[in-house]
Amino acid sequence: MKQNLQIKKIVLGLPKGSLQEPTFSMMGKAGFNVRSGERSYTPYIDDPSIEARLIRAQEISRYVELGTLDAGITGYDWIVENNSDVFEVAELLYAKQGFRPVRWVVAVPEKSKIKTLKDLNRKRIATEAVGLTKQFLKKNKIKADVEFSWGATEAKAPELVDAIVELTETGSSLRANNLRIIETVLESSTRLIANKETWKSPWKRAKIEQLAMLMKGALAAENKVLLKMNARAGKVSIITGILPSLHAPTVSALNSNGWVAVESVVDEKIVREIIPQLKKAGAEGIIELPLNKIIP
Repeated sequence: MKQNLQIKKIVLGLPKGSLQEPTFSMMGKAGFNVRSGERSYTPYIDDPSIEARLIRAQEISRYVELGTLDAGITGYDWIVENNSDVFEVAELLYAKQGFRPVRWVVAVPEKSKIKTLKDLNRKRIATEAVGLTKQFLKKNKIKADVEFSWGATEAKAPELVDAIVELTETGSSLRANNLRIIETVLESSTRLIANKETWKSPWKRAKIEQLAMLMKGALAAENKVLLKMNARAGKVSIITGILPSLHAPTVSALNSNGWVAVESVVDEKIVREIIPQLKKAGAEGIIELPLNKIIP
């Protein structure tokens, strides 16, 4: 008679919305393939010990704090907005458009007379991050009317409000709407967080730490490649002088007398510059390989 063994699981919150696609991609590179239907809120992960829930990033930290989720991936901004008491496992430096932090900024119309934070006194501000904005204004001793924006925030100034607090990566959307930034409220990045009681469980903690290590490894490998080549032993010093690397290029002897193999992890953007230099220095059989993860 077969025994029905229950598989240990963690419940993981994944962000629905702008962070969804880059999160799924990063998890794939980390080794966890995630699939989700168009209207599904329970994505499939090819790891039976992870049960996923697709939830808006704005809400994930609240559910992690409550213990409904064991862990979740969300923005630092929403942890602050919700004032969530959670354990921050890892910073994962990626966003919708790239691998850098995002910013919540105060923006006003180009022709506005508002130049500094003090000019916001007794003004009306629209934002999705009401708590975050109120905390910022209180810290800077500014008294203003902050209202929740349900969307299209950039279109509300100057007709409906005097200023907005909005999330930006590059500032291009604000400029396109004739808005100018006067101050940064908060710099934010993606975080892997855990419920504090969950973190006390050895098995669950180990599983979450595994996820953190592999995702950080995937991020470390972004925009990097492995270069491999052969060369005569007498050319090694010239070739390794050209090659940047994480520590030092790896050099190993080949069966052919007087020949060695050289390999190094380098930034992809410099490959087109150094390959001609390597070839000129005596490197042969140069191979460029993509990387999924780099684990220190």
